[in-house]
Amino acid sequence: MSGRALLMWDEAVTGYDFGPQHPMDPVRLALTMGLVRSFGLDGAVDVVAARPAGDSTLRLVHREDYVAAVKAASADPRHADQAYGLGTVDDPAFEGMHEASALIAGQSVAAAEAVWRGEAEHAVNFAGGLHHAMPGAASGFCVYNDASLAIARLLELGAERVAYVDVDVHHGDGVQAAFWEDPRVLTISLHEHPRTLFPQTGWPEETGASGPGEGGAVNVALPAGTGDAGWLRAFHAVVPELLAGFRPQVLVTQHGADTHFDDPLAHLAVSLDAQRAVQEACHELAHAHSGGRWVALGGGGYAVVDVVPRSWTHLVGIAAHAPVAPETVVPSSWRDEVYARTRQLGPGRMTDGRWPVDFRDWSAGYDPADRLDQAVLATRRAAFPLRGLLA
Repeated sequence: MSGRALLMWDEAVTGYDFGPQHPMDPVRLALTMGLVRSFGLDGAVDVVAARPAGDSTLRLVHREDYVAAVKAASADPRHADQAYGLGTVDDPAFEGMHEASALIAGQSVAAAEAVWRGEAEHAVNFAGGLHHAMPGAASGFCVYNDASLAIARLLELGAERVAYVDVDVHHGDGVQAAFWEDPRVLTISLHEHPRTLFPQTGWPEETGASGPGEGGAVNVALPAGTGDAGWLRAFHAVVPELLAGFRPQVLVTQHGADTHFDDPLAHLAVSLDAQRAVQEACHELAHAHSGGRWVALGGGGYAVVDVVPRSWTHLVGIAAHAPVAPETVVPSSWRDEVYARTRQLGPGRMTDGRWPVDFRDWSAGYDPADRLDQAVLATRRAAFPLRGLLA
């Protein structure tokens, strides 16, 4: 296996644009790539632009009638059919929507193919991670579910065990739905509790379809307000043990940056430094349990200047085995780019000032009266016995 990492990038992914008033501003992608270049990380990875996903690939997950509906809305947004989730407030139709969505999906599928074939050890597509799209509907800013398509392609190529870990603030509902009945895929999602956040799913009792799929879905529903120590405690109390038991051949991770305390659409209180710590943990888990085969995706994130570019630049650096130290000063050339594009002042360092982030490991015991510990306990009790593990 090549020790190189791939960064999937095509400038045209910024065409995934729901309009000027929509929170999913594609400037976050352009600024991330600009920061990656400012640190010279584009020289530490192989930057690759893959072809858009074709119809046969899209149909690995999406229904044929849905793909046809996306194409119709893409050609003329006036033809958007809300029965397919298109033309809604969350997912407004725009010209070229099919092409931009298929391009993002193609990057994730190609990343998975390269990792499976040993052409690269790690691959990153920070434009991906569009985890809410369903087989027959757009949802939550997501048109085609590139994460599910990447996993489906791995299965098509012969993978027998693929693990998906989603740390976006929103439940990874579309990926869970796609593999609800498939014992070859383990989906793990850590997210804000469905009582307080879209899509109102991801309860710990959601553990997969009865029969072969039972135990294939794991959900950690975190209380609103959870900060660094609780978020990392929950991650390490659930994810490593599950991956050790499942022994995935490939690890696919989704790194939505919307857990951050500055994100305008959610209610967790996680710092950039904790996000970086989880990225490092995922990297280590890939080496420990999947032979280093790691596909890392972006996701949500709506603090498009202060948070998203720094978080995903850290992700690229970690995947490239060239991590950016948290205390590093952000290049002034990038801050000039930020101001030119947004008329905002960019952040000065690659940290929120909380590195290193400390947390109490689950092995040290738990407090049954603590809300975070209650959430972890609910997950362990619901899912762990189904996987032959002690709750």
